Order: sequence, then structure tokens, then C-alpha cells
Amino acid sequence: MHNHDGTTGLAGHKHSLDPVVRKEELLREGEFFRSSVVHARAQIRHAARPEVMLHGAIDQATWALRARADAMLKPTGTSVSVLMPYGLALFNFIRQRNLGKPAGAAAILLGVAGWYMNKRRAQQQQLS
Repeated sequence: MHNHDGTTGLAGHKHSLDPVVRKEELLREGEFFRSSVVHARAQIRHAARPEVMLHGAIDQATWALRARADAMLKPTGTSVSVLMPYGLALFNFIRQRNLGKPAGAAAILLGVAGWYMNKRRAQQQQLS
């Protein structure tokens, strides 16, 4: 990448052969390098803050859950983004009517019923 005559800069561009112009080019290149180091240090300091790290962890967890939910919904031809408006409307309805405990109990009962039906179907498939 570098020429043997030493006229290629860090970024791969050619430097002038005139010493005065070359000095100006090298000074500009050095200033650019220093500013990029300062910028990188600021980014590292920002990323190391606890609230930023927590936000990143929440983003990762959200992404993983959404990918899992989309994978489960794929056979139905729908996705989380299609169902989300309906889910939010239902959540707001439950919250406004103070139906949290009954809705939670219904969700648990539906989950248990689904688990039972799935277990029963698996047993019937083993028998036949």
C-alpha cells in the first residue's frame, strides 16, 4: 500500500513532493487522526455508562424475544409487527377497565389448556 519513496499517507493518498506542502498535508492528517481518537474515546465513555449498557441489554433481549415469536408465528403467515396493534389495543382495554387480574388468570388457564391439549395430542400420536 505504501510507496517505497515515502510519499503515501496513512489513508493511502499520495503526498506532495514539495516539503512545505507535504508538511501541511501531514499536519492535517495528524489533526484528523487526533480528532478521530478523541471521538472514539468519547464513544467508549458513553457506551460504558450503566444506563446505556442496560438499554443495549434490553434491546438485545427484545430482539431475541421478537425473533423467537416471529419464528413461532411463521407457519401462520403472520408476524409480531402485524399483531402488535391488536395486542396494544387489547392491553389498553384491559388496563382501562382494571381487568388485569382476571385477564392474567384467563391467560394462565388458556396456557394450561393449551399445554394439556398439546400433551394429549402427542400421546394420541404415539398410540397410533
